[in-house]
Amino acid sequence: MKVKQFEDYYEKIRANCAKVIIGKDECIRNIVIAYLAGGHVLLEDVPGTGKTMLFRAFSTSVGGSFKRIQFTPDIMPSDLTGINFYNQKSGEFEFRPGPLFAQMVLADEINRATPRTQSSLLEAMAEGQITVDGTTYPVEKPFMVMATQNPLESGGTFPLPEAQKDRFMMKLSMGYMQREEELSLLSRGSSLTALSSSGQVVTMEETIALQQSYHEIEVSDPVKGYLMDIIDKSRNDRRVLLGASTRATLALYQASQLLAAIQGRSYVIPEDVKSLAVSILEHRLCFAGVLRDREGAHICQELIDEVAVPTEVITNGV
Repeated sequence: MKVKQFEDYYEKIRANCAKVIIGKDECIRNIVIAYLAGGHVLLEDVPGTGKTMLFRAFSTSVGGSFKRIQFTPDIMPSDLTGINFYNQKSGEFEFRPGPLFAQMVLADEINRATPRTQSSLLEAMAEGQITVDGTTYPVEKPFMVMATQNPLESGGTFPLPEAQKDRFMMKLSMGYMQREEELSLLSRGSSLTALSSSGQVVTMEETIALQQSYHEIEVSDPVKGYLMDIIDKSRNDRRVLLGASTRATLALYQASQLLAAIQGRSYVIPEDVKSLAVSILEHRLCFAGVLRDREGAHICQELIDEVAVPTEVITNGV
């Protein structure tokens, strides 16, 4: 395995997405990590910050089939999975696949759909398959669900249950641009124009090869111990009612390996784990008390900062 391949892969996607979305390199980096790990991303932010545009730019960069679903209260599970319909010409039932049968699925405003419809995503996200009327169909790999939601408008929404949130590898927030970045956006022109001029920059073969090889990135025992200290802290702190799941542990481990790889290292350091921990853990934790917007992220960061970082990490004899 050559980590240079991971570096080049990420840089091509970052540069292509930067033509459309300005100043969000960390967000792009984390989406790349989730994609290579076979995970899914929940992007939570106020309207107008470019959530949908970022996902469209990313899907264009990596290629493959793409479907966007606008979630509303009246959308049904069959609108996502597909239906068996009777073909009068042939006299037989035929399966018409829904938008979930795509490699890249954008679930826009996912919290506006009912829990029944939200749950129709679970099988595809967790098991890579979709069952319709007793017949199971595999999804095409690589497969990724990218969902957006607005954290402020709660009227007419259905908050995602813990089991559903746990299926998302990361929860990200873009935030507003810096003043200089937004000024450059004004003079650059439409993001749609930039999106239409961008294209696929990596191949499916590259993606699959990296997905199969990132597990070779070394994680020393001290780093594994540090990761588990963070997980244990989330499970044994009075500020947390429900700690991180085993799925969260595996997600943090895999994401740390990929972060090391795209930064040109064949081994993980504690800073890799620490820099990703909030994005991977915060949406999975249930905090005590009534929390204002983003307060959970602050508490999660405090928990992580309280865990001692190993000062000596042995990697390949270094």
